[in-house]
Amino acid sequence: MFNIADGGFTELHTLWLNEEKAVVPGREYEISHRRHDYWLLAGIVTHGYGRWQDIQNDIRFAIYNEPFKMDVGNGNFLEIKNKFLARRFKLLEQALVIKEQLRRAAYLNLAQDPSHLAMSLNARFAEVECLAESHQHLCKESLAGNKPANAVLHKVLNQLEELLSA
Repeated sequence: MFNIADGGFTELHTLWLNEEKAVVPGREYEISHRRHDYWLLAGIVTHGYGRWQDIQNDIRFAIYNEPFKMDVGNGNFLEIKNKFLARRFKLLEQALVIKEQLRRAAYLNLAQDPSHLAMSLNARFAEVECLAESHQHLCKESLAGNKPANAVLHKVLNQLEELLSA
């Protein structure tokens, strides 16, 4: 099975997992997933980056046209498909870059120094991100006039301000 070992630093594996869950047996080609990504990379190696039309017209890469067969009649079908291919390649490219960085770090036997300033910054960022993401729903509730949500939102914003100013 095709895989890119990106260490979980990109959304690629989550995307693949969601796509594999959405697959209906017997209709595996209708949803783009890791098999299509393999052939997309092979098409880029063969035809070059950004040569989406050449990749789509090459019979060797016909698998990549399968997920888009239902949308052929739409007016801006090719534009949507080409944008999808470009976005998908960017994600694959990011995962491949990270995979190479992880390989180099392993080869050079690099390890993180827990006392390094970047690690404390990383921990602080993780706290800010966690606090913000876990309370993002409060904005909508506060705007809708929910007074308890508004009070909690103000406390969360104060906590975020403290974390960012420390």
